[in-house]
Amino acid sequence: MTTQSPSASFNARPARHTALAFTLVLALFAITACSEEQKIGEVEPYPPPNPLIYEIANADGEVEGWLLGTIHALPKGVFWRTVAIEEVTERSDLLLVEVADLGASDDVADTFAELSYTPGLDPIDQRLNPALQSQLELMLASSDFSASSFVDVEDWASAIMLAQIDAPGEPRFGVDRAIISEFEGRPVRGFETARSQLGIFDTLAADDQRTLLEGTIKEWASSRENPGRLLRAWIAGDVGPLEKATTDGIMADPELRDALLVNRNKDWVTQLLPVLATDQKPLVAVGTAHLVGADGLPAMLEQHGYTAKRVIAP
Repeated sequence: MTTQSPSASFNARPARHTALAFTLVLALFAITACSEEQKIGEVEPYPPPNPLIYEIANADGEVEGWLLGTIHALPKGVFWRTVAIEEVTERSDLLLVEVADLGASDDVADTFAELSYTPGLDPIDQRLNPALQSQLELMLASSDFSASSFVDVEDWASAIMLAQIDAPGEPRFGVDRAIISEFEGRPVRGFETARSQLGIFDTLAADDQRTLLEGTIKEWASSRENPGRLLRAWIAGDVGPLEKATTDGIMADPELRDALLVNRNKDWVTQLLPVLATDQKPLVAVGTAHLVGADGLPAMLEQHGYTAKRVIAP
């Protein structure tokens, strides 16, 4: 890794790369939805909203805070708010999110450029399994990227760039941003910074970065078969497919799953426990992938003597 700047084509999209850098959607939770331009009924009507919310209680049954599973980007107009979400937002004393400052676009773009560039890399098509080259060509043909856009861009960063092709929704409509805006006047803290999030990718082993890049291409192709499936599961709070998404595809790789999900959850719980021991009641609003399964935050909190009970929308 060097601190030189990437190519001009890379720098031409700092705002979009900023959004993708924050979301980590592709690597952690490949959510595919209909685009903003599509009508809802063209794919399948959205279900009544019931996103995952958990009430955190101590050993005496006293409520100490809440967990909310978010989605980092949404198509415009998707209705996701529930009475339960409004209530826990109002009752919370502080907000804990993945990254607190989602507006520092210049800093994030600069960090992305700094970490992602290494001179002398092979062209992107030569880094791939030959069987995936035709799929990469299809991806590029449906985007404003070309092979030259990825000159000297590392595999992890190339994956994030490719993730924006046909990406559903917009980060400006994401749940994280909406919840943060509602906490004006109350503390908002981040478990991570933009640099630490991107650093997770940048420090992946070379083989894992290649798996991430190739998995991005494979998942782009497979997502065409059932657009909107995981978005509808998120809206409905359907745990089965949400949990499955954290072990399939890219996340089936043990090293990637540990680095991008499990180890981060462990770190977040370590930061959360002292907060739960205070009089302040936090709302923890993080990507839904972090709340499901045996390695999710609810399960990890239960290992520390807390209970995490799901709050169902009325």
